[in-house]
This record gives sequence, structure tokens and C-alpha cells, in this order.
Amino acid sequence: MKYLFILLTSLSVIFNASPQLYEGLNPEDRAYLFHIVKKSPILNNNFGRYFDYQGPEIKLNTGLLNYDSIEIVIINNPELLVIRRDEMAKSDKGLLAEAANKMAIWELNKVLLAKRNSSNDLGRYDNEFNQFETLILEDLPKKAKILKNNKWEAHPKLYKVLNPSLSFNDKYAILESLRFLSLEEQITAIRGINNAINKYVENRSYQIYRALGGAAETFKNVLIAAGDGSNTAGLLEEREKDERGRWNKGLPKAVGLFPYQVKIDQELKGKKEIEKIKPMLFVSSNFQTAGNNRITNLHMDVWGYNDKKQTTVVIEKSGFSYHLFGSGDTRFLSPDSSFAEGRTFQSIINELEFNKIAKIENSIYGKRGYNHWIDYNNKKKDAVELKIEKYEKEYSDLGFSPISTSSKPSKSVKKSKRKAIKKNAASFDGTPTTKSNKSKRKKIQNEIVYLYDLFETYRKKIAELEEEKQIALDLMATYQRRLDIYKDAMGRRWVQFEEKEGMYIFEDSATFDILTQEFKFPPSEERESFEVRLLAIPGSALSDKADEVMLHINMMDATPNYDARVRIELNDVFTSDSYQLPGKLLSQKDSVAMMVFFEGLLDKKMDFNIIARGQGIGAWDGTRTIKDYKSKTLEQYPGIPGQKKTDSTFVRLRRSELFVHIDRSIVMEVNSYTDPVQSNLEIKNNNILNQMSKYRLSKNDILSAYRASAILKQFKKEVNVLAGGYLSRENAKIVIDRFNHKINNARISIGKTSIKISEFN
Repeated sequence: MKYLFILLTSLSVIFNASPQLYEGLNPEDRAYLFHIVKKSPILNNNFGRYFDYQGPEIKLNTGLLNYDSIEIVIINNPELLVIRRDEMAKSDKGLLAEAANKMAIWELNKVLLAKRNSSNDLGRYDNEFNQFETLILEDLPKKAKILKNNKWEAHPKLYKVLNPSLSFNDKYAILESLRFLSLEEQITAIRGINNAINKYVENRSYQIYRALGGAAETFKNVLIAAGDGSNTAGLLEEREKDERGRWNKGLPKAVGLFPYQVKIDQELKGKKEIEKIKPMLFVSSNFQTAGNNRITNLHMDVWGYNDKKQTTVVIEKSGFSYHLFGSGDTRFLSPDSSFAEGRTFQSIINELEFNKIAKIENSIYGKRGYNHWIDYNNKKKDAVELKIEKYEKEYSDLGFSPISTSSKPSKSVKKSKRKAIKKNAASFDGTPTTKSNKSKRKKIQNEIVYLYDLFETYRKKIAELEEEKQIALDLMATYQRRLDIYKDAMGRRWVQFEEKEGMYIFEDSATFDILTQEFKFPPSEERESFEVRLLAIPGSALSDKADEVMLHINMMDATPNYDARVRIELNDVFTSDSYQLPGKLLSQKDSVAMMVFFEGLLDKKMDFNIIARGQGIGAWDGTRTIKDYKSKTLEQYPGIPGQKKTDSTFVRLRRSELFVHIDRSIVMEVNSYTDPVQSNLEIKNNNILNQMSKYRLSKNDILSAYRASAILKQFKKEVNVLAGGYLSRENAKIVIDRFNHKINNARISIGKTSIKISEFN
């Protein structure tokens, strides 16, 4: 690293801080941008080296640099800060967008602060405020506007709602006090304010992004917030914590500017339900992939981290979900859910599914659940009912049986007679025995009454159980609806991934880099819709309260290899059937990039690999030249001789390129292509001729391989010279030896084979 800074200092005169270089950035903007980059480890690690401050070092008592004071120095002496725009342009797009977004939010915060402090004299922010007010007037309901001096303005009280220091609930309380707005007009006003904030920040972010060298055909910048909106009060205090939990003076969090997505919901007030506007716990933004064979670059920057709740972001495309989980310690997202601690959204789902719903299911369908007892009591009731039917029939049968009298006395009569004789009774009535079944009928009747009581007891018990079961079913349905919402928010079909050194590669070739927080969809020809969801985690499975979380989302297109630190693109530089380069590959503008390359080569722990390809006939995919796997060789250029050769459709195919990527390792890639017209290259090397025959290679294939070899050899010469000029003798030897060893052992890939570079002489 130290070698780079030495070189940057020595080469500072090369980079002229002209006004054109910083178009769209005034001295105050540049000073603040320098501040946020240096105070943000992820930004500083990736491109902090390209901010060359040449002024005095002002330090705090702790020995750390006092960036607040340095800001003032830069504002008063802009020439002391040089931003190396060309090198910034090679940095990860999302990180450039993150820096630009922070700048835009900072500026909007200053604009709104100026409006609150002095509504008539905004000073340097007058133009910015007019831009913002134009945006906010687009979507406000008519009653939220006033006509003043033949000009429509937002109602003055609305600017109290725009105070980012207030929580959402406080802002909504102010909005509710505007009695002239109906509930529908209030929610329209909130959405209008949200749209204005996002449009302003997006427009300004894009301007700053371009000023930093960024390029994109598609640029979407979105701010969203999720949660119940009750805990953001006081979060905007011109401070921001860095990744180590330290407060940064002068770096406003401005979380109060992140818009909540809202809905009209019911709320119990006393015994009466009223309609009220509430923030949503799960919010989403819709996007489309870049298409046209460009990479879709998605960068997410989480604000308002909560170390007790795991931030959760879901990306969903075509029904498949990619998950990113946050950590309160590092503020980074990762597809690995074990990366962070704290309460997770999945734990909320599990609590609901495997605890609350599972318990209710067991109480209904379990061994001793409602179904068991209802069935048990039904069987008992049915058995009683059968007994009732039996006894009622028996009772009925007894009612129809005849009354009979016997001439013979019954046992009771005989007994009565014996008692009378024993007592010398004067008389004895020896009435014949009569059978009327009265006592039996009474006994059956009593049994029937008992059975009816028992039947009613079972019936009531079943009714009670059915009622309790229905209550349980209704509660389970309520839980299930919430579980379905949670699972839909989390995504049903998770895309699996593999991880290597912080690079996560998903099954469909989408990637996420934990070091840059960049999620990328691979190039595709067609555009596809996808959604990004931010989930605020409820306090419990059934709670409607959730701590706030804010997310900055940036989506833009990217061409392959845009981030190559060394990028050499040669279009139609070789003459027909030739592989002689007309000049040097590197120029003065590559000085810093080459020094970064040398720095990587000096690091023995960093792998270095060379990939060289003779691609043969090329094809245009809408963005770049690629190998044409279905190529047809032409004998000559169509049309007027010589005219079609200069046609852009042929010129763009005669391309060669060299890229050096420096990330977790150093990868140097060389590709060379030809147009489809048959080559007349003269080949004398027998080994190459044998390879041509064996692998059915064309002369166009071999010509492109010769050109790739020529580029490697020329690059080797120039690297040897530059290393000797930029580095000490000791370090130059290390770089040259390592680089030359790789070049000398490189192979040029051609079709299904490869040939040593030494064969191409």
C-alpha cells in the first residue's frame, strides 16, 4: 500500500483538478465527499486511495485526523484535494452510488434545514429547494397546495412534516392536525412527499455518480423504511456511527428522510375502531434487470441497524428468492444467516409455525385433542341413544301387553294368607293374582329419564367442545394467514449458494460480494422483473410493532469487465492477417492502475493467474464482442470491395482486449477476435499445424491466438520498464520475476486446446 501512496504523490501533477473534472461538485461537496469516504471503511478500502489530499494534516488530541477541520481547509483551498476520476470509474459501481447517495441525502437535509430556519432566504440552497418543491407539487392533493403570487406552493405546514428529526408518528400527528385534509388526502400527501424525496435523491445521486466517473444507462436509486415508525425520534443528530460503533461528527444519519410505505388500517380507540394511516412492516421496491446482455448490479446499504434484530433483505425474481442477512456488528449483509446474531425473521416464522400453530393443531388433532374428545363423547352419546331407543321400545311394548288374572294365588297372596292364619284374622281376602307390569314399567321409565339426562349431558359437552374447537380453528386460521404473509415475505423457494472467500455464487450464477455488498444478476438478453423486500422484524410472532430499519437500494446496468483495474481495448489495430502491434499498450493515464497492479504482485499471498484466448471469429451480443460458436466463414467482404470492411458491424468484431482484475486475487485476461472473413495467414509452425488438424481449427482461430500472444509479449516489455521506473530495485526485481515467470509459462487457449506462448514466434 505504501508504494502506491508514494507514487500517487509523485504523479499528482499528472492529474489536473480542472473544473470540468468536478462538474456538479462544488468545493463544499468535494470536502464532504472526502469526509464520508475517509470515515466509511467500506468506501475508504475500495477507493479512498483515489482521493489525494495534499494539504496539512490536522489532528485531534487522540492523534486521529480531524476531518471537520480538514473539510474547512478543502472548502477554502479546493486545489488541495485531487479526486482521480478515471480510477474512481473502475471502482465498484454500487459503492460509488453509495457515496453519491450519502452526498445527496446530506444535501437534501441541508436544504430542508435552511427552509425551516429561513423560509424566505435559503441562500446557496435556493435552487435546490426549487427543484425539490417542483417534485413535491407533482403528487400532492390540491388541498395541500396554496396559490401565492400566481404560483402554486406546498402548504407551509407540510414542511413541518418534512423535518427528518421527527419520527413517523410525530410527522403523522402533524398531518392529522391539518383538518382540511381527508384521510385519503393525507395518505396521498405522504406518498407525494415520499416520491419527491426519492426523485430528488435519485437525480442528485446520479449527477454526483457521473461526476465521480461512474457510467450507467440505467440508474435507479431508492430509499425505503420499514417498521412501526415510533422509534426514529432523535436519530438525526448530525452524527453517524461507523462500522466500529464510533460516532462521526458531521455525518448525518438522516434516517428521518427515508420514506415509509404506508397503508390505511383499523385501530382500536377505546371501544371504537377507527381508520388510521400506518407504516408497513414489510416494504418492497420493483425493478427490472438491465437486459441487452448487461450485468444487473444491485447495491444495498442498510441504515438504522439494530444489534438485537437481524436485518433481512429478500430479492425475488421469477418466484426464486435470494436472502441477505445483516449483522449489527459489521453493518454488512450476507447470504449466510449464521453471519449475524440476534432475533431473526426466520425465528419469528418458526415461533408461529412450530410453537403457536403447532400447539393449536395438537389441541385439535392430537391424541387428547378436541377431535378425540368430540369423537369420544359422540360415541358415548350414540351408545346412550341406542339404550334409550331400546328402553323406549320395551316400555312401549309393556304398554300394549294384556292384563291377566290367575285362579291360583300368587306367592304374595299365599304369604298374606299364612300371616292372617297365624294372627287368627277374622277374614282373608284371597284375590286372584293380576299381572299389569306396573313396577317394571316404572323402572324402565326411570331408566329412560336417566338416559335422557345423560344424553343431554353428552350433547352439551360435544357442543362445548365443538365451540372451543371452532375458536381454536379460527385462531389457527388467523395465525396461518399471518404465517402465509411472513412466508411470502421471506420467499418460498430459496436459491442455494456456495461461498469462497466472501464471494457467494448462487445456483443460477447470480453473485454477492460481501466485501463490496454488490449483488449481481448475470447478463441476459431480455429484461426480467424482480423485487427487493425489506423486512422489519416484529417483537413477537403476533406483534404489529417492529423496530425501524432503513435501506438504500441502487440498481444499475454494468458492462462486463467495467471494473478491471487495467483495461486495454484495441479495436481494429492490426492490419489484415497481421499480428504486429502498431504501438504501446499503456499510456500516462494508466500510471495509477499499474501501480495498483504492482502492489498486488508484491503481495505473495495474492494469487496471480493469466487467461489468454484466441477466440477466433467474434459476434456482437448487443454490448460487447464475444466468441461466435456458430460462425460461418466468408470468402470476402460482401458488397463493394473494401467498403464493407470498414462497416462498423465488421470493425467491432476485429477486437482485442487486455483486462487486469485485482480483487481477492490478480487475474489478467487477454482475448482477441477476428471478423468472419477467411484469413490468409501463413503458418509454418508444425506443432500449430498439427493442432489445427487435430482440433479442426481455422486460420482465423490461429490468427487471433497470434494476436493474443503479441499483446502478452508487448505488455511484458512495458511492465518490465514501468516496474523499474516506479519501484525500488528490490521491489522491481520481485515484480518483474513474478510477472515474467507467469508470462513465459502462459498458454493461449484456442477452441478445445491450448498452445504455449513460446510457439507463437
